[in-house]
Amino acid sequence: MSEANGKKATLKLNGKEIELPIYSGTLGPDVIDVKDVLASGHFTFDPGFMATASCESKITYIDGNAGILLHRGYPIDQLATKTDYLETCYLLLNGELPTAEQKKEFDSQVRNHTMVHDQVSRFFNGFRRDAHPMAIMVGVVGALSAFYHNNLDLDDVNHREITAIRLIAKVPTLAAWSYKYTVGQPFIYPRNDLDYAENFLHMMFATPADRDYKVNPILAKAMDRIFTLHADHEQNASTSTVRLAGSTGANPYACISAGIAALWGPAHGGANEAVLKMLDEIGSVENVAPFMEKVKTKEVKLMGFGHRVYKNFDPRAKVMKETCDEVLGALGINDPQLELAMELERIALSDEYFIKRNLYPNVDFYSGIILKAIGIPTSMFTVIFALARTIGWITHWLEMQSTPHKIGRPRQLYTGEKQRNIDR
Repeated sequence: MSEANGKKATLKLNGKEIELPIYSGTLGPDVIDVKDVLASGHFTFDPGFMATASCESKITYIDGNAGILLHRGYPIDQLATKTDYLETCYLLLNGELPTAEQKKEFDSQVRNHTMVHDQVSRFFNGFRRDAHPMAIMVGVVGALSAFYHNNLDLDDVNHREITAIRLIAKVPTLAAWSYKYTVGQPFIYPRNDLDYAENFLHMMFATPADRDYKVNPILAKAMDRIFTLHADHEQNASTSTVRLAGSTGANPYACISAGIAALWGPAHGGANEAVLKMLDEIGSVENVAPFMEKVKTKEVKLMGFGHRVYKNFDPRAKVMKETCDEVLGALGINDPQLELAMELERIALSDEYFIKRNLYPNVDFYSGIILKAIGIPTSMFTVIFALARTIGWITHWLEMQSTPHKIGRPRQLYTGEKQRNIDR
């Protein structure tokens, strides 16, 4: 636990004073320790946990006002442009970027665990052919807990570490298979001669009939950046869900499944899917200007612009925009929906209404456009987010498991009926 900085907050309750210690992190606002309020018979009230630090962490730091996102101290734009996804995974897990030898060993470990047990493939047959891929992911990732439980000791650091490697390696396989299942194509098994992003795209788009299928390196690079830019985002809803489930001692694969379920919501991981649905509703370029006028009068909601945390700009969006431009330029796509998206971007970046309100395109806006250009269907957008975020979830789970922690137990402000009796 961080040491108190000597400062104290004083809370007056019913004529009594309670001194609450204040803690300082290496970055960010000080934190008031309110646990002693419970002894006075009171709870604190913070709907949505907007001003509550639920844990202490060394992994990721966000300053929403300044547009800063750091993983283990490194800015996200540097990680996205100077490392690959597996290097970022290593950093999140170990606290430092790998040496060349460490990277080689880590990449090899991940490659050796990309296959899943053959019985896992049978789980897919239990889903309707038109099931949403996220529904499949919740089920099949949770099902991994049935394969790794007998010899799993959460107090053994080696067991925890191999769990992390397995998840990083196997989730792309399950993600690609969830797509193949919904389109009725045979599963493509992982290839250990390909890098992480190439392997995923190969499992997504190769078929047994096309043995010469080659992944476009520009698309592989773009996918790797998407993975890196979504790797972790501090104590968001899905990460908090993983921590809360993990605090009970639950199987880690079940905890990650819980994180996937939380991510599914349109207010969280489903935002880039919502962007494409919004573009569908707008319809054509000539409808963009009238749509943006309706945004100003709050008749419609603008998806993919602004961010709950970032009040200035999303630091991931700049890199994602550059990647978006590279992909669209390389593919030479003439897609009316992408043209429509670019017109939305132009208006948002030039109209004073959106500039004053910091309604800049965020990472979800650009990632949705890139994924569509690559040929990934809208229903798979959140699956890819879940794939990328698995490293963040398991890193937070590892951090919690390696330190003393209590089972999560939020309290409530009860406003229901008082005690009453049944009179009969």
